[in-house]
Amino acid sequence: MSAPETRIVTRIARLTTCFKWVVLGGLALALFTSPAIAQGPGAEFCESDMAETIRNAFSVIQFGGPLIGGFLALGATVSMPVIRRSDLKKELKEMRTQGVVWGIIVAPLATVIIQFIMNHVVAGGTSCAF
Repeated sequence: MSAPETRIVTRIARLTTCFKWVVLGGLALALFTSPAIAQGPGAEFCESDMAETIRNAFSVIQFGGPLIGGFLALGATVSMPVIRRSDLKKELKEMRTQGVVWGIIVAPLATVIIQFIMNHVVAGGTSCAF
């Protein structure tokens, strides 16, 4: 095998190993969350500082992520016609892409995932309406 073929085979093996770990982690999560789901709701958890901290983290992720990501993407888009250097334009395009991906896609998705975990895994989380 040549060097590029060896690298491709190595990358495929790494991806396969990563995929196996993700599947194994998902199965473990599905198996080990049942006892937490079976516990009764705890209204005292909703009154705790931990619940308030989680609500504040939700607010920061939910509103701050799209705000900052949108601001960066819009700033990069508006400033691109003024810039002449191609290397700087390339960096601005990358900044725009990252702002959209992380701020507008990942942040709201992360909020939904954390909300699901808090409502279905944490004992008493459903009574708090995260």
